[in-house]
Amino acid sequence: MTVIRALKLNSSVAIVIVKAIESARVAFKLGKFQMPDITGNVIDRICTIEARNRGMPHDFIMRLYEAARELTDGRPISMMAAEKLVETVGKRDVVLVLTGAGLKPILPEGENDGPPGAAALSRALYWGLGAVPVYVLERHHARPVIASSHSLGLMVKEFDDAKKYGLGAAIEYAPPLQDGVPDWVNDVLDQYNPKAIICTERIGPGKNGAMHSATAMALTDFDPTPGAAVDTSPLVEEATRRGILTIGVGDHGNEIGFGAIYDTVVETVEKADVMAAVTPTDIVFPVMMSNWGCYGIEAALAFLLKRAELMHTPEQEERMLRDCLNAGGLEAAYCSTQFLVDGLEGEASMAVVQLLGSVIRKNLEPVSRGLAH
Repeated sequence: MTVIRALKLNSSVAIVIVKAIESARVAFKLGKFQMPDITGNVIDRICTIEARNRGMPHDFIMRLYEAARELTDGRPISMMAAEKLVETVGKRDVVLVLTGAGLKPILPEGENDGPPGAAALSRALYWGLGAVPVYVLERHHARPVIASSHSLGLMVKEFDDAKKYGLGAAIEYAPPLQDGVPDWVNDVLDQYNPKAIICTERIGPGKNGAMHSATAMALTDFDPTPGAAVDTSPLVEEATRRGILTIGVGDHGNEIGFGAIYDTVVETVEKADVMAAVTPTDIVFPVMMSNWGCYGIEAALAFLLKRAELMHTPEQEERMLRDCLNAGGLEAAYCSTQFLVDGLEGEASMAVVQLLGSVIRKNLEPVSRGLAH
């Protein structure tokens, strides 16, 4: 029925229809029907801002991002990852969160890019979806992850307590030696029955089967001790075979997940023919630093669930970074306890958290032009 016919039949009905059409027009102009992608695009732009010392591989993230975005049908990666998690994960469902990079002598308990991101995203999954996050890592990476998690108020408990009573997150330790991984993989997937696996700053093997740093140094060059660095990528490979959602977050291409865009990594990043990881994930999010990618998915979850408080604050970010440093998760560029992450000032990460939080809050506010417009 057209507006004109409605006017002839019933003026009150006509008024309702006209108002509805006008509201729809305004909503469309303001992007209401496109807000997940509009919001996700902004989130992705923030997370892919590149600021690196030119002595390191640099000026490549956007090319990796564009290749990864082709896997999400051109939609923003942060929002697509968040949507898949919302669709897949329910109350008391387990999400495995793989993290932990670095080994002795330079990073004996790991670094502070990885644990904070894992903790922030786990917190959002816990408070937003009622999920049970289970961190998966080697024992020498545990303290920074636990400290980061506790800093945000997400307790790390025994799994049975976390699962039954919803008391927080839990930890699953990787085997001490690589030859224990195959049996461990099946045990983990059978025991936890995870609905999703998220890998952040978790190094995966290159084409030669060895794991490498971002500058293509074999991890065995740092510490040749058997079991110093365990390859947990078979867990992701088996999860993929079982149809479990997998998400990878990384910042150089040597992390689990980048096998999904392997050719682009090799073509784009210095020495990637050696260090590029071959293990793919369903969604891979290339970002400036892995923490930021997790914060981006955290922000997208906050938007989708209409709960801005799921995004942690700059003050919480500062406390978490410092707690992670104090627990042994060193800053990786200089291998020290300076207030840095991957060589970038800690205040930069605080600013990113502020920006992401502001974007979410603004896009969840009632539509308004303010008082003066």
